[in-house]
Amino acid sequence: MTDTPIRIVLADDEHLVRTALRAILGAEADLEVVGEATTGAEAVSLVRALRPDIVLMDVRMPDVDGIRATEQILAGVDPPPRIIVVTTFENDSYVYDALRVGARGFLLKRSGADELVQAVRMMAHSDSLLFPAAVRELAAAHAGRGTPQAGAAGLQARLSEREAEVLRLMTKGLSNAEIAQRLVLGPATVKTHVASVLAKLGVRDRTQAVIAAYECGFVAPR
Repeated sequence: MTDTPIRIVLADDEHLVRTALRAILGAEADLEVVGEATTGAEAVSLVRALRPDIVLMDVRMPDVDGIRATEQILAGVDPPPRIIVVTTFENDSYVYDALRVGARGFLLKRSGADELVQAVRMMAHSDSLLFPAAVRELAAAHAGRGTPQAGAAGLQARLSEREAEVLRLMTKGLSNAEIAQRLVLGPATVKTHVASVLAKLGVRDRTQAVIAAYECGFVAPR
């Protein structure tokens, strides 16, 4: 943790939701809500102007929805913030699409205050998957979107044996440190393998890597 607060933008068209989120997050000394948006278009403008660390993004908003807003933010802001989708239903296809285009994870609107605060801190300070079991469940539920046979074979051919091992452990939600321990490797070596896996998959983060692995059939849904 640093002395600099984690700067957050809230994007939700419901005033009560934004008020509750601001109250919870604002009560923490290391968190600061720097802006609020009621539409996806407003969220994009705010993020470009304020450059927050985290965006809590509702997926269903008027004007521009959270999926398109996520795409526009990640394409137009460098370095981009980490985007957490806030949703009512965990199996919502909107949530899945938001993760596919680059959101780092998702939270349910019924989540408790402690869970919300922990998720924001984890997302700001860690590369680990946010609620990996929930992400895997969502990815498995939508796994049929890809081209399993050809996709899995093609991915396997592009990855080295070690990279394939690393990807499988990434899909289980293991952090770099946990992967290093499991494979008896140095943290720097694991970091290099993870970066190579992301590059070969053509994705920007671990969440997208998990989704890609399920979509192409590299990991089979249980």
